[in-house]
Amino acid sequence: MQVARLYDFGDIRVEASARPEPGPNELLVRVRACGICSGDIMPWYIRRKAPLVLGHEPVGVVEQAGAAVRDFRPGQRVFVHHHAPCFQCAACRRGEYVQCATWRATNLNPGGMAEYFLVAAPNLADTLKLPDDLGDLDGVLIEPAACVVKSIRRSGLRPGESILIIGLGIMGMMHVKIARSLGAGTIIGADLFAQRAARARELGADFGLVVSGDDLAEQVRGVTGGAMADVVIVGPGTSRVIASGIAAAGKGATVVQFTATPPDDELLVKPHDLYFNETRLVPSYSCGPDDTREALDLVRRGVISARELVTHQFPLARINEAFAQAQKPESLKVVVTF
Repeated sequence: MQVARLYDFGDIRVEASARPEPGPNELLVRVRACGICSGDIMPWYIRRKAPLVLGHEPVGVVEQAGAAVRDFRPGQRVFVHHHAPCFQCAACRRGEYVQCATWRATNLNPGGMAEYFLVAAPNLADTLKLPDDLGDLDGVLIEPAACVVKSIRRSGLRPGESILIIGLGIMGMMHVKIARSLGAGTIIGADLFAQRAARARELGADFGLVVSGDDLAEQVRGVTGGAMADVVIVGPGTSRVIASGIAAAGKGATVVQFTATPPDDELLVKPHDLYFNETRLVPSYSCGPDDTREALDLVRRGVISARELVTHQFPLARINEAFAQAQKPESLKVVVTF
């Protein structure tokens, strides 16, 4: 079979690999489509994993089911989450699935950007059957949408509250859509690019701010009448943007760090201000099985839609071009088909 293997940032090679054979408690899935994650275009993040077969947002068809598998059969279309928890450990009992050792150890073999991949027994716990009326491209959005579901849940957003979403790529746009569906009050999108800010307004944001320099807090002050934002979602993974998100947060607000920062990046904030403003800084890393199921429901109901969010689609043979397209500021979501 063919796979897309990354050796370095921007060095992705389509090459031959042995097709995995499923064991008695495993599935072999033939891939139909797979998304490129925003993490896949962060050089520091992806380089530490190389070499690897890209892809953890796959939709496919069950090709083979192991003899002991009861819930899936060949021919079924599925979404497969690349991580799944044990449901037994202390972290799982608290609902902190991403801290589970099993969750962190599980993965797709060899990855979603291959003609076939293996689903190990633990991952069956977060493998979802897709309804016939849900397209492959919509299915690809389940995992990224689940990350947004978790982010907003951890933010504690309540109906009527204002939310500032910094960074309006695919994940920022999904925050806009899902926050609106949950009854958010004023939704403010912010980005460096005017076309993204305009698109956020088309998707439901009340304001689309174009950030220049350090003027974000003042712009938020202006559109909120001085109240600032009740919830801030910080998409870009830098301490500088996190600090600007804290500066744009209102009293008693929650600021969510949505993306990992480089290991050597340090956040300089004044604990004095955090304390008296009671500002909560909350990380939100990936998602768990509760989130993927809620995301599937959002996709089925059309809250999250490939028609609105998928802007580039390429066959596997053009993976390098797709990777380059994903870095363009106007692009939202790139999907590779097979």
